[in-house]
Amino acid sequence: MKIAFFDSGIGGLTVLHQAMKILPNEDYLFYADTAHVPYGEKPKEMVKKYVLEAADFLAAQDIKALVVACNTATSIAIEDLRRIFSFPILGIEPAVKPAIQQSEKKRKKVLVLATRLTLKEEKYHHLVECIDKYDIVDGLPLPGLVTLAEQYNFHEDQVVPYLKEQLMPFDLNQYGTVVLGCTHFPFFKDSVKKLFPDETDIIDGSIGTANNLKRILRERGQIGGGTGAITFYQSSVEVKDPETLGHYHEALGRLDDLNK
Repeated sequence: MKIAFFDSGIGGLTVLHQAMKILPNEDYLFYADTAHVPYGEKPKEMVKKYVLEAADFLAAQDIKALVVACNTATSIAIEDLRRIFSFPILGIEPAVKPAIQQSEKKRKKVLVLATRLTLKEEKYHHLVECIDKYDIVDGLPLPGLVTLAEQYNFHEDQVVPYLKEQLMPFDLNQYGTVVLGCTHFPFFKDSVKKLFPDETDIIDGSIGTANNLKRILRERGQIGGGTGAITFYQSSVEVKDPETLGHYHEALGRLDDLNK
């Protein structure tokens, strides 16, 4: 049985990459809903429909767990998914809690970079309201990073000017922690880091999700039994052409390089 990872596009690879490091003896299924990417700028009900359709497809693949490796999809549909399906379903949310803990020690603020839809959702606002006692969390939507990632465009000469323009209204010295609150954004960790002071931490939620996945599989006695193989799907169609498969593996290789 495989572990399924789902995202609107390639962003979920950042969570899959983290899972593969701590669960190497599994087989994986990665589903990118490329027919409908990006999610972050679309109406909520439309995104929920896409997510439920994808989950129906994945449930038919005899999976032992589903990781919704998309902050936007998690905020909109995770509770519906858990009501419908019996296998474990894990989501991902912006790592606001550890960010606040880190920044409070530094007497600094937190900047959450995410999609517009994630930042608008009640789930996100509830999360922040519960733990942001000193009103130190700011948010910034960066839809352009999703577009660049889906084009496999990680070139600093194009990424950094976009980031500089979007960050212009902010005093970057105020922030002790930056949260990469969209799974596409860790692909640009190096570019983000260039713009903030050296002591600013850049974090995301993928480690917590991967650790939670390992814990759940261990509790269910379902760890192992695989070889680390990945089957890729794009909107219910298995990816077999060498060029697209090459892009996916290059993206995973980029994450290896960024995490050295």
